Order: sequence, then structure tokens, then C-alpha cells
Amino acid sequence: MRLSDDKVSHLSHVLLQGLIDRDMIGAKEEDGKVRREIKRVIESELKEGDEIDDVVRRKLLSLSRKLIEGSPEWEVLYQKYYAEEEGRRGRSS
Repeated sequence: MRLSDDKVSHLSHVLLQGLIDRDMIGAKEEDGKVRREIKRVIESELKEGDEIDDVVRRKLLSLSRKLIEGSPEWEVLYQKYYAEEEGRRGRSS
């Protein structure tokens, strides 16, 4: 999933403020440094999600019986293969 840099930056601000408001983190580091790390993690997770999506779509295209994208069967197999690929990569869904 592609998000603009502005959206990721906004998310990092919202997340940091939420963590501070709920006293889940202290102010040990400068806010800018923490927001940059939050942005890095968000971007990394989105990139890995896109890579998993590519792997799953290639797998679905390689099936001998062609499935129509968006059909109930396609959706079930997509979710199954996506979860399997996440497991292989040590991610939990």
C-alpha cells in the first residue's frame, strides 16, 4: 500500500502524541528523532506488505485453474496465502 510522505509524517505525529498522552513513553529522546523512527517503521511495514502482496498474486496467477480476482474463492486463497507468507517472514497477521 502506498502512502504519501505527508500521510506517513502525519501518522507519525498522531502516534507519537497518542503515546505521550497515554503516558506510554517518556520524553527521553527528541520528538523529531522519535517521529523519524516511527516513519521508518511504517514505511518498512508497508514495503513488506507490498512484497507479500506481490508474492501472493504471483502464486494465485500460477494456479492451473484461473481465478477471477475478487471472487469469493480468490479472496479466500489470497487471505490464506497472505497469512502463510507472513508466517514465513515472522510476521503475525
